Amino acid sequence: MKQETAILTSRLKQREPAACQQLLSDYGPAVFRIVQRIVTQHEDAEEVYQDVFVKVLRSIDSYDPDQAALGTWISRIAYHEALNSVRGRKPQMVYMEDYNTEVNYAESDSADREQTLQQLEQAIDRLQPQEQAVITMFYYDDMSLADIAYVTGSQISTIGSQLSRIRKKLYQIIKTL
Repeated sequence: MKQETAILTSRLKQREPAACQQLLSDYGPAVFRIVQRIVTQHEDAEEVYQDVFVKVLRSIDSYDPDQAALGTWISRIAYHEALNSVRGRKPQMVYMEDYNTEVNYAESDSADREQTLQQLEQAIDRLQPQEQAVITMFYYDDMSLADIAYVTGSQISTIGSQLSRIRKKLYQIIKTL
């Protein structure tokens, strides 16, 4: 894997079009997930997504494989580009009293599991953009705490604490759905 990444990085530094295509196919879906969790408007998310890869290609010469894996380095760029795009915008407020229905976990058949997954997705959508990004990186992208800390510019212990708080927040949101 490291050798493949080194070859891809070398080809990107030489500006090979096929390497750019491989970069998009290998890392595009994960980058879009990070961006879309922070930038909720689809058109804006697509624009930020493009900006991320332009920035990656422009700064590929500064990539240091000893500091982070290529995917983690790209995720860091995506995270910060997405946050920069939403800075200054007024956050959308969600009032919990608007969601009064109760959750019934009595049966655990597949329909209930599907409903629970839908409720979880709804709850994640109600988190702050940074919280959504952390949850997405940890659970959907299987990133380690160290990688998430690198991406967000935080300490590993801070990410662990954030995940704990976010889980509690998700539990409270789901209880109100």
